Amino acid sequence: MKPVVLGVSFPFAQVRPDTPGGAEQVLLSLDRALASEGWGSVVIAPEGSKVEGTLIPAPFVKGRIDGQVRSYIHGHYRKAIGFALRHWKIDVVHMHGLDFHEYMPGAGVPLLATLHLPLKWYPEQAFRTGRPHTFFNCVSATQRGDAPEWLDIIGTIRNGVPVERLRSSVRRRGYALSLGRICPEKGFHIAIEAAKMAGVPFVLAGAVFPYPEHEEYFKKTIAPKFGDKGFWFAGPAGFERKRRLLAGARCVLIPSLAPETSSLVAMEALAAGAPVIAFPAGALVEVVEHGRTGFLVEGAEGMARGIRRAGSLSSDDCVRAARRFSSSLMAGSYIDLYRRIINIKRNGGRWNGRGV
Repeated sequence: MKPVVLGVSFPFAQVRPDTPGGAEQVLLSLDRALASEGWGSVVIAPEGSKVEGTLIPAPFVKGRIDGQVRSYIHGHYRKAIGFALRHWKIDVVHMHGLDFHEYMPGAGVPLLATLHLPLKWYPEQAFRTGRPHTFFNCVSATQRGDAPEWLDIIGTIRNGVPVERLRSSVRRRGYALSLGRICPEKGFHIAIEAAKMAGVPFVLAGAVFPYPEHEEYFKKTIAPKFGDKGFWFAGPAGFERKRRLLAGARCVLIPSLAPETSSLVAMEALAAGAPVIAFPAGALVEVVEHGRTGFLVEGAEGMARGIRRAGSLSSDDCVRAARRFSSSLMAGSYIDLYRRIINIKRNGGRWNGRGV
């Protein structure tokens, strides 16, 4: 009998192709890969999520997310995980949320937590669980390098995107593009400024999650730009629309003000043949090859210079570089890690603390 993996999403974002979140897209890719390999895939995610395995839906929060709402949803997730463990023979629980420690099941089934965000954003108690057979995985060498010495990481599996599906015959139209969750740390206001300096049109596609600081940023910093000439807000973009936007872009701007642990947007841009102009924040230095597939710059002026120079870079070089970020490679690595974790539990052994 093939193993069964219980994927547990971040509780406040749907798992579907049009969700602008790396963790959600990774979980979606793994669900598809498990189904294609004949493994069992059970997913706990907000209602409205679309998966190939079995979905256990939790309430989807559409209003503001405060402490009371978090507590309510975490309770639902604890019940959903308990239900899954009673009704399926789960071999591995794979958790993806920043708040995974709030609804982590008790001892028993091996648990893997992929750390999608900067490690400093997690409370220390998330790692000091005392729970047997609990494993942590990083998504980049940069992120793993930031791990404290006492935190044992079992693996480093780089995120991936559907490289082959992102190629398009759409003619490039000369605009600069940014994609993603619209929040202060993504720095999209700097991208708008840089595009103005460079004298090129700018398109922003993404969604505003219902956090007060995100809504405030959009209302006060982004929305007032809607009337500016050459600026277009595209709203949330599903896969096909995102594919067309990427294919038509002169370049993709990533002015992140946070230490990125990965960047699916940068990987998607390269797969579509679009150079990336980015700040050297965290793992972006592992994705963008300066002077070949994009430019790593500082500030709005540096980004504007990169936009002007983007036409000197080869789309074919970008596409070739993207092959190392294939979602199929990522999924294969995770399935190998699931097997390893299952064998550790099955053999009654203890992990030696030396990850791969």
